[in-house]
Amino acid sequence: MAHHHHHHGHGEDAPGSDVDWAEMAEPLEAQAELFAPLYTQVLTWLGEQVAEPALIVDAGSGPGVVSCRLARTFPGARVLAVDAAAPLLERAGQRAAGLGLADRFGTLAGELPSVLAESDGPVDLLWAARSLHHIGDQGAALIAFADRLAPGGTLALMEGGLPARYLPRDLGLGRPGLQSRLDGAQAAWFARMRAGLPGSVAGCEDWPALLAAAGLKHTGTRTFLLDLPAPASEQARAYVATSLSWLREACAEEIDTEDLTVLDRLLDPDDEAGVHRRPDVFVLAAHTVYTAVRPA
Repeated sequence: MAHHHHHHGHGEDAPGSDVDWAEMAEPLEAQAELFAPLYTQVLTWLGEQVAEPALIVDAGSGPGVVSCRLARTFPGARVLAVDAAAPLLERAGQRAAGLGLADRFGTLAGELPSVLAESDGPVDLLWAARSLHHIGDQGAALIAFADRLAPGGTLALMEGGLPARYLPRDLGLGRPGLQSRLDGAQAAWFARMRAGLPGSVAGCEDWPALLAAAGLKHTGTRTFLLDLPAPASEQARAYVATSLSWLREACAEEIDTEDLTVLDRLLDPDDEAGVHRRPDVFVLAAHTVYTAVRPA
């Protein structure tokens, strides 16, 4: 399971009525901008596979950072940012206008996958980055995604990868191996989140097989690396602090008392051992993208 937390993005993380998406927009944008080197690699790869799309849909777009990158990668395409959170789509529209993309950029508010039926015509490239796993029946959602594709159209699905790493194995406080234990806590949270989704269907997350079951031809799998070595920038430190804060809050029942104490120190901006100050903080993340084409 990929490293995963609430602030990743609507469409990339747990949707819910209790989330103030207007307040979340800024950290979501900051994270997407931090991951720019990874998205550059992904879009270069997609650009080699997808020939001059007319319509691109970003399914679960959040505030539209990647939507705008898609528009710049494919300058002949119209881009539709789709998300359930209207405040994030408003930010996406503002970002597109600021970049001079407004004439070929639109937004569509609604829940995936049903809202895709409202998209304007067949889709040449459907990008879904960590939005699928927040839909109860992932197989049915992939069929709905496939139905929106034009003949020869491509679905690019970002799911899986590896848990992110920020800290050395031995922090010099607490027991070594904190991040490995946090992975376990997060996996338990993820399983609860999936089980609690409406219409949740458990199944093997063999993405090529699921894509084939949706009537698509699996055309490629590639994992992309974000490697931001220590000493981390302030932007990277802020991302690490936000990530660990989310884990501290969402997964507290899965984390033992000693590790919670260490997390509190790591999150204290005045503690020399905390992530805001320590010199050994880094960001290393691996995200996997699967592509598949609707037969012509």
